[in-house]
Amino acid sequence: TWLLLPISLLYPDAIIGSLVAFVTVWIVSMRKEVSVPGVFAYAVVEGLMLGAWSKIFEYMYPGIVVQAVIGTFVAAFVVLGAYKFLGARVRGRLAQIVVVSIIAYAVMSLLNLILIFAGVNLGWATIGANAGPLSWLSAGLGVVLAAASLLMDFEAIEVGVRGGAPESESWRGAFGLLVTMVWLYTTLLRILSFFRN
Repeated sequence: TWLLLPISLLYPDAIIGSLVAFVTVWIVSMRKEVSVPGVFAYAVVEGLMLGAWSKIFEYMYPGIVVQAVIGTFVAAFVVLGAYKFLGARVRGRLAQIVVVSIIAYAVMSLLNLILIFAGVNLGWATIGANAGPLSWLSAGLGVVLAAASLLMDFEAIEVGVRGGAPESESWRGAFGLLVTMVWLYTTLLRILSFFRN
């Protein structure tokens, strides 16, 4: 997508890819057994969507993609360090709050997208230096929820390995990490755009 897609197709690819990825995440997540083809389908759709969004951001704010990639991996390693060495965990009631908050965040983002198509902009996902308080709040909340989700992913993987979970469960762990890392990356892209003109 980054190399071959014409500029005129970047926005349609990014928007359609985002919607398809959103639906694919819910389908794969809700299944009792891990769907390996579903995980692959998600990875392909996510790759097409991320390539388009990244190229759009890079055209608007040169150099932002490299910063967001570095920021994503630094944040992930910091969360991993907090998990491994500081014992940071998201369990019990806090885990329930995080899951409900992630669902509410996803629903709000989808509602915002539908309203944008209808000509109404709430400011939930605005980018650039003109982003208002609601955009700052949604982006900050996105990073916090993504970090909490990473902690939950790390623990689920560790518990699965320790408990001798079937090898097929490794796909669930990989899928969870991929979804969370993509969310963290796109949120960091937005936050970095707030400081660009």
